Amino acid sequence: MSFKLGMGKVSVEEICALCKKSAVYYGGNQIFVTGVETDSRKIEEGDIFVAVKGERVDGADFASSAVLSGATCVISTRPPEKAEELGRAFAFIQSDDPVETLSCLAREYKKQRAIKTVAVTGSVGKTTTKEMIASVLSTRYNVGKTAGNLNTDIGLSVTVLGFDESVDTAVLEMGMSGLGEIERLSLIAEPDFGVITNIGTSHIEFLKTRENIAKAKTEIVAGMSEDGVLVVLGDEPLLKPIRESRKNTVSIAIYSDDAEYKAENIVSKDMHTEFDLVYGKGRLNGIKLPVIGLHHVYGALFACAIGERFGLTEDDIRLGLSRFNNADMRQSISDVCGVTVIDASYNASPESMRASLSVLCEVAEQKNARKFALLGDMFELGDETRPQHEKLGEYVAGLGLDGLITFGIASICTADSAQKNGMSAEKIISEINPAAAEECARKLASVLKKGDILLVKASRGMAAEKVIKFLKENGIDN
Repeated sequence: MSFKLGMGKVSVEEICALCKKSAVYYGGNQIFVTGVETDSRKIEEGDIFVAVKGERVDGADFASSAVLSGATCVISTRPPEKAEELGRAFAFIQSDDPVETLSCLAREYKKQRAIKTVAVTGSVGKTTTKEMIASVLSTRYNVGKTAGNLNTDIGLSVTVLGFDESVDTAVLEMGMSGLGEIERLSLIAEPDFGVITNIGTSHIEFLKTRENIAKAKTEIVAGMSEDGVLVVLGDEPLLKPIRESRKNTVSIAIYSDDAEYKAENIVSKDMHTEFDLVYGKGRLNGIKLPVIGLHHVYGALFACAIGERFGLTEDDIRLGLSRFNNADMRQSISDVCGVTVIDASYNASPESMRASLSVLCEVAEQKNARKFALLGDMFELGDETRPQHEKLGEYVAGLGLDGLITFGIASICTADSAQKNGMSAEKIISEINPAAAEECARKLASVLKKGDILLVKASRGMAAEKVIKFLKENGIDN
């Protein structure tokens, strides 16, 4: 399914004006477009086909197929093969870099609309923080936001191009795996506000050090003006240099004493979290979040800081946070056959693993229930893969879990380390096969009882959500 343009049906001439290109017309010169797509197999009538050149496949090879499927405009390095013989009216926009042309189109469209923009990046917590900020800002503004995992240059561009005329504020998530990527995204978005949630170990396989990760994340300022406000985590020493060197940079914190926005008196109860906000105007006591976990307080602090800078009242901020609803597979809590399941299966890093395990323990304590964790491999850790999985096992051993289930080659280290650090072997199930989610589910079904708490978490490629699906469909044995 293609991404529909928020501007509706527009002429190719208007598209060319925005992306600063010219077009060659085939079969007519009154060509209109209504959507954009990079996959020729998903083309719908009226789409712009952006022929992306990847490592293995060049989209230009499929341009003719895209036209025959309904594309009325092609952005590519070369014209579609046998363009004059395709028997359909379409326009061709030549570009040495089709993705950059798409980015230019999105940037100029957003600039034309004067959409106030918040950009969010960080090693973990990007999506949750994005959702909290959007929830708070939506109390007063018509907010457009990144959907799903569309946090790359292509994803960001199609997101922006999908904003209709009602959207006056955007909250955009920015992901990366290497240096230069956040800079490119920031130059597309030209954000008025930037947020860096934290500096962790995600992508350390490619960037080698946390210092390089910090360097990559601070690229978010590339597209910001000097007047743009950057909000960073004050509890992270690696973000101290940018706090000190860049004006209009403020911080949020739980532990640091010099942050502009600080949380105090944090309490989890009745499946929600409460805290007091201390900031420039004084205090805002008893803020309630409909989720559990210290990491969610950080997201709420970012939302408070952004909301206050947007001129929202304290009541607006309270209301927005109370309405927060996390994205799918990012710590959603539900009942599955009498077992409380914490679904955090979307992705995993050492930091997010510990955060989710902390939530498991909090929920189990509140419910006075047995606690189980199914943990899969964490990806993109490079040379840190073994030590980080071993450290996770050591951490797990101290939590008093009633059962640990691991699957994947790297997670063998987690299971072995947990046992080495005192966890009973009888409480540990370890599957080597990275595709063993269903087998893990079968074994879980035999040990879980109604009233238990289960955390499911792994990197995206492990497809750990299959465990939850199996339990829903097949139930538990006890």
